[in-house]
Amino acid sequence: MAEATSPHEFLNPKGWKPAVGYANGVAARGKMVFLGGHIGWNGQQEFETDDFAGQVRQTLSNIVTVLAEAGGKPEHIVRLTWYVTSKREYLDGIREVGRAYRETIGKHFPAMALVQVVALVEDRAKVEIEATAVIPD
Repeated sequence: MAEATSPHEFLNPKGWKPAVGYANGVAARGKMVFLGGHIGWNGQQEFETDDFAGQVRQTLSNIVTVLAEAGGKPEHIVRLTWYVTSKREYLDGIREVGRAYRETIGKHFPAMALVQVVALVEDRAKVEIEATAVIPD
């Protein structure tokens, strides 16, 4: 995916070291779109991989697909909340996760949080991501 120009304002307070791979904050106006937690299965609710980065790629693809239903694009995403079952698996696969992210979302890094959880409802799921987007008027 090509680098996208965001219609939103990324917030980084003066004197703060710039955030890398995420934004400290985002200011946006427009139609708000809230996406529920998506996991790494396909549209038929079938897992195609147990690979962590593979599930991240599928999860992000699912987010892009649902967002498109509202007329949105990846650059309209203002916030992502990631829930992972293994911080270690995330960190060990960070290069592959980063590649999957850039290929699916592009070089667009909204406000993000990542939390390790004990488990997700679907036993095979290794990651669940919630998204908020604002599509400009």
